[in-house]
Amino acid sequence: MPLPQPVAEELRRIVGRESVIDAPNDLRIFERDGSIEGAVPDAVVLASSTEHVSAVIKVAAKHRIPVVPRGAGTGLSGGAVTIRGGIALQVTRMRKILAIDPVAQTALVEPGVVNQELSLVAAQHGLFYAPDPSSQKACTIGGNAAENSGGPHCLYYGVTTNHVLGMEVVLADGSVHWVSGDAPDRVGLDLCGVLVGSEGTLCAITKIKVRLLRIPPSIATMLAAFPSIETASQAVSAVIGHGIVPAALEMMDSVTVGAVEAHYHAGYPTDAGAVLLVEVDGIAESTRELMAAIGKILGENQGYAIREAQTPAERELLWAGRKGAIGALGRIKPNYYLHDGVVPRSRLPQVLSAVGEIGEHYQLPVANVFHAGDGNLHPNILFDLRDRQVLHQVEAAGEEMLRAVVELGGALSGEHGIGLEKSAFMPWIYNPDDLGAMHRVKDVFDADGILNPGKIFPDPSRKSVHLAGRTGLAVEAKWW
Repeated sequence: MPLPQPVAEELRRIVGRESVIDAPNDLRIFERDGSIEGAVPDAVVLASSTEHVSAVIKVAAKHRIPVVPRGAGTGLSGGAVTIRGGIALQVTRMRKILAIDPVAQTALVEPGVVNQELSLVAAQHGLFYAPDPSSQKACTIGGNAAENSGGPHCLYYGVTTNHVLGMEVVLADGSVHWVSGDAPDRVGLDLCGVLVGSEGTLCAITKIKVRLLRIPPSIATMLAAFPSIETASQAVSAVIGHGIVPAALEMMDSVTVGAVEAHYHAGYPTDAGAVLLVEVDGIAESTRELMAAIGKILGENQGYAIREAQTPAERELLWAGRKGAIGALGRIKPNYYLHDGVVPRSRLPQVLSAVGEIGEHYQLPVANVFHAGDGNLHPNILFDLRDRQVLHQVEAAGEEMLRAVVELGGALSGEHGIGLEKSAFMPWIYNPDDLGAMHRVKDVFDADGILNPGKIFPDPSRKSVHLAGRTGLAVEAKWW
């Protein structure tokens, strides 16, 4: 339902008339993120400053209207979907890189800065930003911090929380605070650590101070083919078992390889049951030694067609295939449903076998492309949204895949967040006392529950809304 006119006018006085969107057709653009959930907001507010964000949240708090902070909309768990209506608070206009300190190796950025743009600018100082989600050409640093995003190179370098040093945040009452985690001798609660990965349920992020790293003098990238996912998984365990932790260790199955090669012509062997993409960096002598050792281990574990990229252009092409894999799958079906459960590396063969069996049971094609080095799998269930009957099958298959992950000692999410997609499954991992403790943290930061409501925690009333969203229909959620 639309916001009451006096509230809409109050918001327009804050950000300007053109920066409040409430026409029904225009709101459709903000109905979704990268998941298959959908719900139309009551209004979209385009903020350009911390002052805007603070003032908008104060209005929302006064009228008890839900507020959902929103970045580029590339999230994959429904975190930016306004499931209970209210205001979608869009911060992509806040896209300045405010400062880069090449001596301290830090950057201060606004939340709308695109991930890859930060590394491109930092490269002028011989630096780079390590977390690199596959959507890094589009996703924003604010969204990465909200979801604690990962990426291929996080096996060695760590996920977003390992690189955030401090943040300026706006709480549910509209107050602005700086929370810092960069002091080595800090005393008390690590509020920065609490807020990174809180998925917009505890605060809106308006500035982020991040750690930058020196660009390594040498980078080496290797591609290897394997007869099956099982043999490739064994090779992954063998590499780690030898005490080698590459910068990246990625796997793609035969379905993904076929789609990627048809689109990118990167030289991926299409006869393979699976391929591994391995990268190491450091000084030249070290990378040569590591590549030789890794190549030997892969060969001993049935690897073939092993080749190392000989030029930067060849390396970029190999990575273009990996990072563009999800888009390339559009050659098979126009839509996908993607999960990101995590299992111990040793359990990859079992969970991937289960994923394959579930896909066959539901007669749905499944493509696997994932961070094999840390056991973070990404089964893509491929389907056509125009076939309304298939959506329930897709949902059921995804639930069974996550159940298999949990039964094998895994976790619900490695980098995409819980959001809407997995909130109903939280009791699989956490008991009522655990969830109660989390609720109490939420209540401390957001007593009235206006910040991104309906996310992370199980909601007994959500099932019907959940399925309505999956049919692509507008969810008529009332705010209160």
